[in-house]
Amino acid sequence: MITKIFRIPAINCEHCIHTIEMELREVDGIKSVKADLNTKTVNVSYDDPADLKTMVAILRDINYPPMEK
Repeated sequence: MITKIFRIPAINCEHCIHTIEMELREVDGIKSVKADLNTKTVNVSYDDPADLKTMVAILRDINYPPMEK
């Protein structure tokens, strides 16, 4: 299993957290999603067929783009 932490500056409320978690949980292969309002991060644990490209695309589509390094 792979774990990825996304930094998402647009997380501002519980609704943001709910939306992000709900949308990412729909992806096949994602085992867990936990968004945090205080740190503005999302921790995702996943296996194949989920991949970073798909997760980033979903986050952008729902207006929560991850911060680029």
